Amino acid sequence: MNRAVMFAAEASAAQNPVLNIAIFLAFVAVTMVIVIRASRSNNSAADFYAGGRSFTGRQNGVAIAGDYLSAASFLGICGAIAIYGYDGFLYSIGFLVAWLVALLLVAELMRNTAKFTMADVLSFRLRQRPVRMAAALTTLAVSFFYLLAQMAGAGGLVSLLLGVEDKLGQSLVVAVVGVVMILYVLIGGMKGTTWVQIIKAVLLIAGAGAMSIWVLALKGFNFAAVLDAAVNNPENVNGDAILSPGLQYGANPLDFVSLALALVLGTAGLPHVLMRFYTVPTAKEARRSVVWAIWLIGIFYLFTLVLGYGAAAVVGPETIANAPGGQNSAAPLLAAELGGPLLLGFISAVAFATILAVVAGLTITASASFAHDIYNSVIKKGKATAKQEVRVAKITTIVIGAAAILGGIGVQGQNVAFLVALAFAVAASANLPTILYSLFWSKFTTRGAVWSMVGGLLAAVLLITFSPVVSGNETAMLGAGVDFAIFPLKNPGIVSIPLGFFLGWIGSVTDPKRESKKLAAEMEVRALTGYGAEPPVNH
Repeated sequence: MNRAVMFAAEASAAQNPVLNIAIFLAFVAVTMVIVIRASRSNNSAADFYAGGRSFTGRQNGVAIAGDYLSAASFLGICGAIAIYGYDGFLYSIGFLVAWLVALLLVAELMRNTAKFTMADVLSFRLRQRPVRMAAALTTLAVSFFYLLAQMAGAGGLVSLLLGVEDKLGQSLVVAVVGVVMILYVLIGGMKGTTWVQIIKAVLLIAGAGAMSIWVLALKGFNFAAVLDAAVNNPENVNGDAILSPGLQYGANPLDFVSLALALVLGTAGLPHVLMRFYTVPTAKEARRSVVWAIWLIGIFYLFTLVLGYGAAAVVGPETIANAPGGQNSAAPLLAAELGGPLLLGFISAVAFATILAVVAGLTITASASFAHDIYNSVIKKGKATAKQEVRVAKITTIVIGAAAILGGIGVQGQNVAFLVALAFAVAASANLPTILYSLFWSKFTTRGAVWSMVGGLLAAVLLITFSPVVSGNETAMLGAGVDFAIFPLKNPGIVSIPLGFFLGWIGSVTDPKRESKKLAAEMEVRALTGYGAEPPVNH
C-alpha cells in the first residue's frame, strides 16, 4: 500500500498539468475547426442526422471504430486486465465477437430499410406512434447508460492527470467534457461528429500500438516474458491465477454468463452504432464499413492485452487500484512509466478525445431519436419541417448533455468497461429482440414490439437498480451503507435478454390485430435487396 501511494505521488509530481491541458486543448481546437467547416454543408435533416450519406465504407468503418472504442475499451479494459488478468480480457473478446452478430444479422438490412433511426426500421410495417415512442424511450435509456460510462472515464482520467481527488474538481471536469460534447453536436451534426471520430480512432489505435510495441520491446518482443513479469510483480498477490479464468467471476459463474450474453448481443442493439450505417450511400458500403471496423477494433483489442498485462508488470495491480481514478488509471500510469510526462500527456489527450468522440455520437443519436421519432412522427404526425426537426434535435442535445453531466458526477470511481456492459445489457434486452423479430419474423406485431422494448428495458433497469452494482458493498454506486440489493448478479443480461425475446413472442401470438402482410413482404424485399430504399443524397 505504501509503495502504491508513493508511486502515485511520484507519478503526480512527474506530470505536467500545463502540458497535459495544452495537448488536450490543441486536439479540441483542431477538431472544432474541422467541425465548423463540416457544418457549412448541413442544409437538411439528412445532413444533420446522417452526414448527407456521403461517407465511404472505409471512412465510415474508421468512424465506427472511433465510435465503438470508447473509454471502456481503452481505460476500463486495460485496468480490468491489469488487475484481473484473463477475466478482464473477456471484455475485449465479448466486444469484438459482438461485431459478427452486427455484421451477419443487422448492418446491411438496417441500412436498406431505414432513414435515420432504429425506429424507422421497427415502425416500417407496424403502427407508427406506439412503436416510435417505445423505440425512442429505449434509445434514450441506452444512450444515457453509455454516457455515464464515458463521464466516469473523464473524471477518473483528470483525477490522475491533475491530481484532482476531491469531488468538486472531478465534477467540474465532467461538466467541461459535457459542454464540449454539446458544442460538437450543435455545430457539426453527424458530419462534424464523424470526422472527430475518424481523427480520434487514428490517434487511439496509433497511440495504443506505439505503447504496445514499447512494452514488448522492453521484454525482447517476447509476450511470454511480459506475462512472466506480470505474474512475478511483487504487488501481484494472485500469482499465476491472473493467467487463468475465474479470478473475477470464479465465485459466481452465472455473473460471467450474464456479462458474456450482454457483450455479445448488445452491439447489434446499440442505437449509436446502428445510426452509423445510415451515413453511407449503399448497403454494400455499409457492409464494407463493418469489415473495416472489425479489423481495426480487433487489432486494438490485441493491443489491450499487451497494455493490460504490461501495466500489471511495469506499474503493479495494487498501485493501479489505489491511484486516483482506480482501475481506469492503468493505461495512463503505464504511459507515465514508459515515456514520462510527454507520453502521458499524449495518451491522456487521446483518452479525452475518445470520450469526446463517443459522447458526441451518443448525443446526436439520442437527440435525433427524440426529434425524428417523437417530435416529428408522433407529436407533429410527420408534418414538421426539416428545419423544425433539427431545431428540436439541438434543444434535446442540450438537455441530454445536462443529464449526462449530472449522472456522470454520480458514477465516479466505477470501472468504465463495467458501466458500458450495463448499457450493452439494456440494448440487448430492449432493442435487439425487436430488431430481429422485425427483420426476420413476418407475424411480429405492434403489441409484441412494444412489450419487448418496454418490458426488456424495465427488466434490465430494475435488475440493475436492485443489484450489487447500486448498493450493498464498498464498490457500489451508493456504497456499503445503503443496501437494497436483492438480485445477486451484477449484470442483468441472463434474465432480461431472454425476457425481451419472450415478451416479443408472447405479445405477438396473443395480439388479435394482424399487421399488413403487404408491408411485411415489402420490408423483406427492401431489407434483402435494397430495392426502394432512399437514394443517396449528394452535395
